[in-house]
Amino acid sequence: MPETVKTSGLRSISVSGRMRILSKTGIMNKGIIDATGSQNGGMEMTIKTTTETTATPLQNKLEGLDNFVTNQLEQWKGVGTAVAVIHKDQVIWSKGYGYRDLEKKLKVTSDTLFAIGSSTKTFTATAAAQLVDEGLLDWDQPVNSYLQDFQMFDPVTTDRLTMRDMLCHRSGLPRHEMVWYNSPRSREELVHSLRYLEPNHNFRSKWQYQNLMYMTAGYLIGHLKGTSWEQVVQDQLLTPLGMNSSLFTVQEMQEQADYALPYMDQEGQNVSIPFRVIDTIGPAGSINSNLKDMTAWLQLQVQRGKWQDKALVSTGQMAEIHRPQMISDSPFHSKELPISTYGLGWMIEPYRGHAMIHHGGAIDGFASQVAFLPDEQIGIVVLSNTNGSVIPYTVAFYIMDCVLGLEPKDWTSTLLKLMGQGEQEAEQPAQKQLEETLAKGEPQVEEETKPEKTSAVLPLDAPASTYTGIYQHPGYGELLVHETDQGLQTRFNNIDMPMQYVGKHTFSVSLVLFGLHMDFTFEVNEDQPVPAASVSAPLVPEANANPIVFTRI
Repeated sequence: MPETVKTSGLRSISVSGRMRILSKTGIMNKGIIDATGSQNGGMEMTIKTTTETTATPLQNKLEGLDNFVTNQLEQWKGVGTAVAVIHKDQVIWSKGYGYRDLEKKLKVTSDTLFAIGSSTKTFTATAAAQLVDEGLLDWDQPVNSYLQDFQMFDPVTTDRLTMRDMLCHRSGLPRHEMVWYNSPRSREELVHSLRYLEPNHNFRSKWQYQNLMYMTAGYLIGHLKGTSWEQVVQDQLLTPLGMNSSLFTVQEMQEQADYALPYMDQEGQNVSIPFRVIDTIGPAGSINSNLKDMTAWLQLQVQRGKWQDKALVSTGQMAEIHRPQMISDSPFHSKELPISTYGLGWMIEPYRGHAMIHHGGAIDGFASQVAFLPDEQIGIVVLSNTNGSVIPYTVAFYIMDCVLGLEPKDWTSTLLKLMGQGEQEAEQPAQKQLEETLAKGEPQVEEETKPEKTSAVLPLDAPASTYTGIYQHPGYGELLVHETDQGLQTRFNNIDMPMQYVGKHTFSVSLVLFGLHMDFTFEVNEDQPVPAASVSAPLVPEANANPIVFTRI
């Protein structure tokens, strides 16, 4: 991307989820660059060498990377980011930029831990490949042959759903994110709830990103090994790879010395927000890691399952997870990215004529991109502590252009023009439209949710007691409607949502985590003054999805 692009007024775009971009030589002979940088470009660099400090040809191709990353932080108003590049079994670039703690001015380093969000899915798929190698799992054996009580909404999917189906997102289920988001239920309880979740497409007919399926895949992996998904990943991947800093919970991360705080843009200012606990959905997105660990992960991938001359995964099974399984959606369809496919835990797409395999991630206050070029055996990881930041993707693309010897494409302008937004504009409506276009992963939540204001507040058409009470859906759980000093309020999964009456027993409810303003409609018998029997809520925004009906209990 040309450094002359004038977008310094841009704010970070808060993207509610996975933004899908297509996704040994070394300095000083196995040396690693470890550096931190200020948001204004001042670099503090420590070079650890074992012999010499002569830059390699690949590193020479990245001579503009420092300036580019610093400019991206300024243009998109990012807080901090960490960038690493590997070639075969060597780390050729590993640096931190900006701040892990903006208030204390603590800089990002190669050791700084970030939540990697849906990039976790690559670990779940690789662990499954190991179980196939061990003879414990068959990609195409129905899940209910391993989990006897397993059941989906319809009998066909129940009898035929496999690990392959779950990992390539073709179950027929829409996202159903509110089932798990902030839910107090256990992983096992959420797996049980799948039988009550209605699909919106036929089984295996369409690619639809689905976190619950990855949670179920992780649950099955743990079941087959007689332990948990976390323990399997720890014992069979993290420990053998020396990924000793990587953790499964944000609680553990905050006990470490060097971790990034999550930030989001609020009225033009980066504000620290609470960490989002997603332990239950862990196999879909809970890993926290740093550059030093993630470079080992990339080395395993580019070397097709080998690590330090030891095969952790067979070449055949690595090829299986890196092979396209389904045509997927892409918000960046262009001549550079002409087609998008999904493998098992990885996106597989051609980037400017070169094979590219990658997976992004996003969770409250964090964004990541993990990518590699299999033919060139080059891997890239970019981590960010700015909510929904596009920086991991623009930086990854820039690196690919450099190492491939291509003229860098101006992805900053491309992202803006994608939504018909001019280079000099960064208004919230266009940002919101871009969010909705790119949203493919974990949702982000602001701590307060407020309904859209109207010119007048309508009086209720029935006493408040008609609506208050506890309602239940067998898959979603309980929804509480109660009175507060400010009026009626809904509580679901410990998330409070104010309600604004709009008439005909319907309330506007603001759900910021999905950027939605939904109409909750109560079923009321007009002839009898009795409490509403149910409330219908459009919690599944995908096309063809029916509203979720909660029945009074």
